[in-house]
Amino acid sequence: AQRSEWNHDAELDWSALAAVEHRGVQRLVADLNRVYRNTPAMYEYDCEPRGFEWIDFADREQSVLTFMRRGRDESALVIVVCNFTPVPRHDYRVGVPRGERWQEILNSDSTIYGGSGQGNVGGADAQPSPFHGRPYSLTLTFPPLAAVFFKNTSGT
Repeated sequence: AQRSEWNHDAELDWSALAAVEHRGVQRLVADLNRVYRNTPAMYEYDCEPRGFEWIDFADREQSVLTFMRRGRDESALVIVVCNFTPVPRHDYRVGVPRGERWQEILNSDSTIYGGSGQGNVGGADAQPSPFHGRPYSLTLTFPPLAAVFFKNTSGT
């Protein structure tokens, strides 16, 4: 997370890693790569429409986007929520296709990345309350200016 623009003629500003906040960004990128590499729903149908589905792209008032990723194993899904405001969103409902536990697998606002640590204490249980055209929903907390990833627990 160097402050200057990338310059292909110069080396990266490795000294920036001396600052805690820069090490946090480095760890976040490593963890994002780990989630991508270890979660088939994130990459198997990466270039095909069936691998991506909007849950809600129209919440302009709260600046929140939600979408679902899927791979060949239909039982393994990933829900991604992005909050594009500096305001945390509490008790925010998201429609999901299954009534099970959804584990929080990555939260860009985690304290290990230099964030405030707001989130969902590891996950949430879906309730039989239809929302976003799906039979179940989660009630979640979305940290400010963050992306949060959830994986259903019945998936591999």
